[in-house]
Amino acid sequence: MGTVTIGVSIAVPEPHGSLLQERRAGFGDAAAHKIPTHVTLLPPTEVDRAELPAVEAHLTEVAAAGRPFTMRLSGTDTFRPLSPVVYVRVVEGAEACSRLQERVRDASGPVARELQFPYHPHVTVAHGIEEAAMDRAFEELAGYEAEWPCTGFALHEQGPDGVWRKLREFSFGGRTVVPPQAAPVDRGTLPAR
Repeated sequence: MGTVTIGVSIAVPEPHGSLLQERRAGFGDAAAHKIPTHVTLLPPTEVDRAELPAVEAHLTEVAAAGRPFTMRLSGTDTFRPLSPVVYVRVVEGAEACSRLQERVRDASGPVARELQFPYHPHVTVAHGIEEAAMDRAFEELAGYEAEWPCTGFALHEQGPDGVWRKLREFSFGGRTVVPPQAAPVDRGTLPAR
């Protein structure tokens, strides 16, 4: 059956997700429209396609134990020079994200793995682009603010075209659903220019 590349993430809902995706594209990041705006819980991971049902069952258990929490984004930071990334900071909900990603990668589960870097929840807005564009992303989104209730996470698969597509959404409390469009709680704001 072959292998597939999967990832698990918390979606940044509308209108925030599209706004940040468009800004990322505007900075010259070619991957912007291939990756839905998100906070990673499991980075790209190769699994045998036959293991997907076991992965979904594991994620259903993780979601069943989860409870909704507030996610709040505020301002920017960077992983440079270690990694060429500028991101919007998760200033509320980071601890809950850390607990979730530990459960997703649990040693007894089907996607147990070590991370290349220590886990740090964030929303990437520029990755691997020229330094001047990275600086612009850092400055222009420095005043960005958004907040919403996080009620679950999703499993994605990366296609041969490099586009990440949602396979399943897992709601806290144990419901697994076909993903509806997320309703915004408030509008993300950018500073007046």
